[in-house]
Amino acid sequence: MLLEREKANVVNAVERLAGLQAQQSRPPFVGLWTRIEGFTRENLLDALHDRKLLRATTFRGTLHLASSRDLQAWRPVLQPMFSAGAKSILRERLETFPPEDLLQTARKAFETRARTFTSLRDELVAAYPDGDERAMGYFARMHLPVASVPDAKATWGFSADAEFDLQPSLMSEGDAESLVMRYLSAFGPASIADFQAWSGLKSAKPWFDKVQDRLSMFQDAKKRVLYDLPGAPRPAEDTPAPVRFIAEFDNLILAHADRSRIVSDEHRPRIVTKNLLVLGTFLVDGFVAGIWKSERRKRDATLRLEPFEVLNVKAKKALEQEGSKLIRFLEPDANAFAVVF
Repeated sequence: MLLEREKANVVNAVERLAGLQAQQSRPPFVGLWTRIEGFTRENLLDALHDRKLLRATTFRGTLHLASSRDLQAWRPVLQPMFSAGAKSILRERLETFPPEDLLQTARKAFETRARTFTSLRDELVAAYPDGDERAMGYFARMHLPVASVPDAKATWGFSADAEFDLQPSLMSEGDAESLVMRYLSAFGPASIADFQAWSGLKSAKPWFDKVQDRLSMFQDAKKRVLYDLPGAPRPAEDTPAPVRFIAEFDNLILAHADRSRIVSDEHRPRIVTKNLLVLGTFLVDGFVAGIWKSERRKRDATLRLEPFEVLNVKAKKALEQEGSKLIRFLEPDANAFAVVF
């Protein structure tokens, strides 16, 4: 949906994209705005409040938006990765509390009412005073099927310290093959290594082997095997690609181990900060050509663009036009708008 915006239902669009990273609450709105014709903030807010879309821990152990039906199939497949990640990160801090007892305590807390993890950690410290507070909260987050509760007062759907509630249906039987197919539908042609980088899962080859007879296979210039769905669109390399603004943490940037198809190795370090924030980017001719950020000072809203290289006049004009629409979407109540290179 980047070569041309499409008329699409928000839930269906998120499913086509195999979820949207949402550790910050605003980026999914930008990700859908840049892909869906006529998208409004209310379109996504309505789907969130109806719980048709859930914000929960998924790929790479980070928060994503995904449909409730997709999460039912995917979360059990991802759980071993969550557990292994918690064990690797927490290490000796796991010895400060009894893991199984703690999960029972945390589950009962969420069964009582929705709560923030700040509140949950307070209860866990009271129950296990010798336990590492942060470790206990993280362990519970990685093992319980919880999702963020939308906040009606929050501009982008969720407050900074959002409440979470229990979603027992997310621990149904998983379907690894459907996850492979959905990934390829969104990001193919792609390699097994690409899938593993996107999902955070390891040893995915057996899943690809099970569905191989339903896939098309290719080789790239480095002789790596790439998989795709037989009927998937594969535009010719000379297909015109309009300028597009890509949200922070967008899976377009993170969905492949080999990201040279979208961003040069030279420019990758400028996209990811030292504290692992993935900055908003813009595309020119289908490749990342710079980063962007929005600023608000009183009633003035500005979109600042930092190109990686000198842009031609045509590209700058197109970015100004598209950027003018984006800053108005982000700051609709401002009085003055500007796009600055």
